[in-house]
Amino acid sequence: MTAKKRCLTLHVVVPDLPQRGASVEVRPLVDSEDILAEVFTEGPGEDPKYLLLPDGPLTAGPEPHEVRLAEATCTEGCCGALYVTIRRDGDHVIWSEWRNPDEDNVDLPEFWFDAREYQTEVERAVADHSWEWPARTVARLLELDLRERVGWLARWECELGGVSAWLWEPDQINLFLFHPGRSAIGEDRPWLQFRMVLDVSSDDPESQAERLAEQLVAGDPRQTAEVCGGSPEYAKQLGYPWPQRRRA
Repeated sequence: MTAKKRCLTLHVVVPDLPQRGASVEVRPLVDSEDILAEVFTEGPGEDPKYLLLPDGPLTAGPEPHEVRLAEATCTEGCCGALYVTIRRDGDHVIWSEWRNPDEDNVDLPEFWFDAREYQTEVERAVADHSWEWPARTVARLLELDLRERVGWLARWECELGGVSAWLWEPDQINLFLFHPGRSAIGEDRPWLQFRMVLDVSSDDPESQAERLAEQLVAGDPRQTAEVCGGSPEYAKQLGYPWPQRRRA
């Protein structure tokens, strides 16, 4: 006999006050109850950019997989995070094995969902971008475009980190690159992260994303980006100046 069938709603919350550090988050509602509010108050739910993807982490298959639903504002290593294991079992999707690295137990039960209703809700949430502001839409479309241009960064020994739009900077987006790539971090080789700030307007987001993509792939992006991660020693080894930090 299975547990009681539940109803899942994936609610995207955009803060009313765009203060620095404010996060857009996905709040899973089970039978209209915010389950994060019950057991995890140390930080926001995960950003839609990571959770609401086609065939993304919330998609359920026969093989169980763990998904992080929320992380402490001060990082997981400091005050924890909330994880759930998702699997499909016949006509049901099951959320179970709740885990917080900072706690011994998470006081949430198994949740059973009708598989068809569950998948319909995940697909609805993935396709719904009505909550986005213009810069966020440009950032999403630009990242999708750039990731489809296979190899465009290889000639510059770079890897795309991501494209972000932040509430407190409504007229710009931030593009991040790794040089020579993320793998260098784990292999203890010299690496740098670059940041490029791109202006956006109220013009059609799709047209802006297409225009920015064409500009970016036309040349070496490191020439117009600034170093924002790595170390002074790595910068020296790779032939780039380390940025001077302004004093507060």
